[in-house]
Amino acid sequence: MADLIPLPPQPAGTPWPTNDWPAGDVPASADKARLSQLVDYAFTPVLPDDLRETHALVVIHGGRLVIDRYGAGVTATDTLASWSVAKSITQALIGLVVKDGLADIAAPAAVPEWQTPGDPRRAITLDQMLRMSDGLAFLEVYTPDGPSDTVAMLFGDGRDDVARYAAQKPLEHAPGTFWSYSSGTANLVARAASIATGKFGPDFEAYMRARLFAPLGMTSPQPKFDAAATFIGSSYCFATARDFARFGQLYLRDGIWDGKRLLPEGWVDYARTPTWQQPTESGRYGAHWWLDIAGPGSFSANGFQGQFIVVVPDRDLVIVRLGATSEDTIESVKQWIKSIAECFPRLA
Repeated sequence: MADLIPLPPQPAGTPWPTNDWPAGDVPASADKARLSQLVDYAFTPVLPDDLRETHALVVIHGGRLVIDRYGAGVTATDTLASWSVAKSITQALIGLVVKDGLADIAAPAAVPEWQTPGDPRRAITLDQMLRMSDGLAFLEVYTPDGPSDTVAMLFGDGRDDVARYAAQKPLEHAPGTFWSYSSGTANLVARAASIATGKFGPDFEAYMRARLFAPLGMTSPQPKFDAAATFIGSSYCFATARDFARFGQLYLRDGIWDGKRLLPEGWVDYARTPTWQQPTESGRYGAHWWLDIAGPGSFSANGFQGQFIVVVPDRDLVIVRLGATSEDTIESVKQWIKSIAECFPRLA
């Protein structure tokens, strides 16, 4: 694995937020004036052109809740959209089945549609899918006015069986040789978790709650399933901002919660180890997690219209931003998040 910034432990004496987030103060060594300016800017009555709507901002520093702000008409108890933040939750679910010995990411993925002898897709591994390097011809476009496999899968012909829609796509590149972000791939990964556990629909939702959400105290998540009983792991797991922060805290703490290891040892490092991408790609990727938007070593769950859970190990930070920002200005949201992170001191 690449050299990675160490993940900080939960500070001694700081309770885990399984029931409630322990409150804290922005540290004296932070740039409080700049931080206040940045936060206030996002919540001005007149929406800023570069950020648009910010529905929620939650910042966790040293395991404590230090910023908890909401936009007009939004409260701490409202469940908000995840969009592709759900992909990182799907990565955690695969971690659980790996921990149970029910899946091997180096082995060919469980995709029933690819089992015909001679089908070159039979060789695609879970690792290649988690790294968006499976080579499938999937058109990841978010506008309905042009060809878009994403729109067709979620809202059109594929909506009743999202994994089958994705599985029907042919190879465009040899597996492992080309990086291409794909919501279809994420839904194949989500179905692979169901196949591994033998649980679909309500049974898989119960598995998600028992093995991932409940141990963290995440009571708000609302995962969505298609008519084929597959978790739509590319896009749909609504939750409160504070619960999304709990998920980020699990990854900041190396998959450990209150002294108990929930994710396999090394699973978080796997998520944040860079994937090879074409030099023309502008954002680095790990395994169903993005890298570096809040500076080197940070990693994040990113979603359409500016949904973010950002983990910043060298500052012991989790930043959750949820909102509605047009894709043509999303880079401004990323820069705003990075600026917030830079207000906090680095760990000694």
